[in-house]
Amino acid sequence: MNVVLVVFCLGVLHAGAQRSGRFFPFYTIGRIANVPCTSPSGLSGTCLIAGECKDNGGLASGSCSSRTNQAVCYTKSCGGSTNLNSTYFTNSGFPGPYNGGGTCTFTVNPSSGICQLRIDFRSLTLSQPTGDGSCTTDRLTIVGGSPAVVPICGENTGQHLYLNFAGSSPISLRIATNGDVSFNRLWNIELSQIACASAERAPNGCLQYYTDETGEISSLNYGLGENPALNTVGARGSRQLANTNYGICIRPAAAKCSVSYSLPPNDRYAFTLSDNAIVIDPTLLGSAMLSATGAACTTDFIIIPNPTGMTADRFCGLGFPGVTSSARPFVVYTVTNGNETPDVANRGFRLLYTQNACSAA
Repeated sequence: MNVVLVVFCLGVLHAGAQRSGRFFPFYTIGRIANVPCTSPSGLSGTCLIAGECKDNGGLASGSCSSRTNQAVCYTKSCGGSTNLNSTYFTNSGFPGPYNGGGTCTFTVNPSSGICQLRIDFRSLTLSQPTGDGSCTTDRLTIVGGSPAVVPICGENTGQHLYLNFAGSSPISLRIATNGDVSFNRLWNIELSQIACASAERAPNGCLQYYTDETGEISSLNYGLGENPALNTVGARGSRQLANTNYGICIRPAAAKCSVSYSLPPNDRYAFTLSDNAIVIDPTLLGSAMLSATGAACTTDFIIIPNPTGMTADRFCGLGFPGVTSSARPFVVYTVTNGNETPDVANRGFRLLYTQNACSAA
């Protein structure tokens, strides 16, 4: 696996910037600030003079704006790096799948004034974890940022992550696949740098950050189908990834003072965090009677701080009662331990959230 695709949207550069190297290309004269742009094909990127595309080992394709010297630039080398605002990291042959083995790493170096990296999985389909929740066949490993991220595998299309850069140190993504296992892998990962002063910057402790008034949150690798793998005792495996511990944050909207969480309709497995989902009547899955709270939740659970009308903030089991919380920040903590064997046929959680208006004074 020796090829990836990284996309840059090209335009102009900032005044006073310096380039290393033995030459002084014409486009370094009178440079202006890098700014995000969107190509006609819908790709977001960083605007640079088109000549810089070639210097970065890319091929210009398409136009980023009405300027004739702007284009979308593609580079195709594993082991590469970038400090541009926005790039795309895809599998070899994308948009087709990849059914081979090997490793591929791409590194993002923060530009001046950058504090975070947002990682959007526009597509991320790798093989499922073992029935015990470990990513052994395929895995995406992310190093260099905080908070820490466990190896990721399975189906995570639509998920995103926010990672803090450690000063000027890079963040690297490494995808490893096992070519002995035939599977159609697919990934298209958008990497966006976020300025320290940006309103889009996620609060500390938030691996995920949602900014809409209403929406949906879910655990990594949540899906509508079972994990085909069996666990170590021969039972149907869990889709949950082992050893996760992170916060999912929601930005409070104007004049909104609480947030309510509920299960989506027509998805019986939308809250199957702990215990055996096979031995339960499927029509009862998700119901509040199968929910466990507080001290009963010691292995896999979510935490919703200070839930209204409840004494416990931990929730686990095979059902969910519906919860409202006014605690700031709006956050759901998700925790799984290293032993997913008892959690038969579980899929994690999928919750709808709605922010509620403040009460009249």
